[in-house]
Amino acid sequence: MHPAHLLATWFGIGLLPKAPGTWGSLAALPFAWLLSLWGGPIALISGAFLVFLGGVWAAQCLENANGLKDPGYIVIDEVAGQWLTLAAVPADPLLYAVGFVLFRIMDIAKPWPINWLDRNVAGGFGVMLDDIGAGAYAGIALYLIAEYLL
Repeated sequence: MHPAHLLATWFGIGLLPKAPGTWGSLAALPFAWLLSLWGGPIALISGAFLVFLGGVWAAQCLENANGLKDPGYIVIDEVAGQWLTLAAVPADPLLYAVGFVLFRIMDIAKPWPINWLDRNVAGGFGVMLDDIGAGAYAGIALYLIAEYLL
């Protein structure tokens, strides 16, 4: 398997049947946990940034190879967005579960300006960018929930 395909599918997770974005977000959680325990929010944000950069390259390679715009099996964008979401809170099973749900809601609903980015920014950068926006929105919501409700 080509390295771009391996990275874009998050080591094959995106090839699972039904709801690849959800599988990608779920597969991001154990890595997020380890990054958070190792270096806290800085490690998660740094990891999200590095995955973002690698994801731009990998997603562009796959789009070029198959001619499809943002195919569902590319889930590296969910990994970056999920890590960004979870950077808002300490490693905690309940907070990570809430963060997972919030990120999936934001990624699917694509509130403004994420929906605009999704429609108007092309290529590997566009594939990655809307999930970073969803991760930022979900991270803010998760922080507020953790701070004021839990």
